Amino acid sequence: MSEPASISTGIANRYAQAVFDLAREDGTLDGVEADLNALEAALEDSADLRMLISSPIYSRDEQGGAILAIADRMGLSPVMRNVLGLMASKRRLFVLPQLVAVLRERLSEARGEIMAEVVTAQPLTAEQERNLGETLAAREGKAVRLRVRVDESLIGGLVVRVGSRMIDTSIRAKLGRMQNMMKEVG
Repeated sequence: MSEPASISTGIANRYAQAVFDLAREDGTLDGVEADLNALEAALEDSADLRMLISSPIYSRDEQGGAILAIADRMGLSPVMRNVLGLMASKRRLFVLPQLVAVLRERLSEARGEIMAEVVTAQPLTAEQERNLGETLAAREGKAVRLRVRVDESLIGGLVVRVGSRMIDTSIRAKLGRMQNMMKEVG
């Protein structure tokens, strides 16, 4: 891991632990999970938000005011709102995506489950999702929570990431392997 990435991860870990501890004390872990869903969707959908958290052109006050207004508009819990304000005052909003990921892991661990990120070429049916969840749970020996998203560039198949392991059955990956084999032969 590169030094800047490990620094960001360290910062995100500290804030995530603080949010987790505060939410556990208040009994608001479910609210924090809803906040994470909203923040993740907003980060994915809004280039302006991504610019706000990462650009040095905004002052602390501008970032703080903007992120608090966004938090209020999104209806985020007081714990998450206050942490976002603190992060802005410390110029640490750039770690927000890592904070979301780390906090999701902590919430899953607290429930005794593991997260599996699933990327598919087409949306899964409810039955396919259930079957995949059951298969992964049997393999891992723990309850599995799926986070599914669609990426049409896979062409077909799916990519499953559980912890540090990845299973890639996508057509894109198979075509890439075939292309490499053809280069070796010819």
